[in-house]
This record gives sequence, structure tokens and C-alpha cells, in this order.
Amino acid sequence: MNEIERTFLAKYLPEDIESSPSKEIIDIYTPEEERHPNLRIRKNGEKYEITKKTPIDNDPSHQTEETIHLTKEEFESLSKVEGKKVHKIRYLYKINNLTAEIDVFQGDLKGLVVVDFEFTSLEEKDAFNPPEFCGPDVTHEEFIAGGMICGKMYADIEERLKKYDYKRL
Repeated sequence: MNEIERTFLAKYLPEDIESSPSKEIIDIYTPEEERHPNLRIRKNGEKYEITKKTPIDNDPSHQTEETIHLTKEEFESLSKVEGKKVHKIRYLYKINNLTAEIDVFQGDLKGLVVVDFEFTSLEEKDAFNPPEFCGPDVTHEEFIAGGMICGKMYADIEERLKKYDYKRL
């Protein structure tokens, strides 16, 4: 399956975000010793999976994605592997005909909020005009990718966020 998306830093959270569906996400990226691991074990609400993402033509906005669904017991067993972890609450916020995935990071990354939009075509992605609550497009910034941000603290990425005048939320 191909995934076409754009990622933005949030300027602020929409006022009515609390009324949107949300779920807790716990990601474990492995192998831990890789600089940017692309294998992810995930608890996604009450769903569990293992996913491998690979950029197409070195374009992080266009990737192949292979996912295997897991049982809770399989997730619990696999989650014992050494890996880089990240914890977030994902809100599924409807805007126009799209759903914004608004990730509000918890724990060591508290204060970081990232917004993803997925598209059905490259043309749709290129024509997209983001809503007001979206700040800079960071789709091509490797430091904000899941496999790079996992295992980090807010202080580890704060300098890079300053480049975008990001204000901790």
C-alpha cells in the first residue's frame, strides 16, 4: 500500500478538538541502534500492528507501507524488544472532506503537536491548502519523522523547532 501525506507543526489546537474522537498511541521503533528505524510496533487505541514504511524515490511524503495486524498478546510480547518509544494522543479532527490526525505528544515530548493529512493522489496532496491551525509544513524534515523522534525529549528537538518559530503547546 502507498501512503501519501503532508505533515505540519500545529500553531494551536482547534477549540473543539476535545469533541473529536481520540485514541492513545504507543509506538516502539526497532532496531534501537538504527539512526532512523523504519519498523514500528504500535498500540493504536485497541488495535495492534507492526508496520514497515519505506520512502519511494527518497520522498518522505510518498511511502510504501506494509502492515501486519497483531493480537494484544502478540503486541505485548513484541513490545519487550529493545526499541525507541513514543507516546501520544491522536485526535481525528474532521475538516472539509479530510481528517486531520492531530498528534499531541505526551511524556518526554510534551508540548509538541504535529498534524498529518493523508491524500488519495499526489495531485490532491500538491493542491492542498492547510487550515489556519497548521503551521509550517515539515513533511520533508527528517527530525520530525516517527522513526527519528522516538526516544527523544522535547529539549533534543527544541533548537530545530525554533527554525520554524514553533511555540510549545
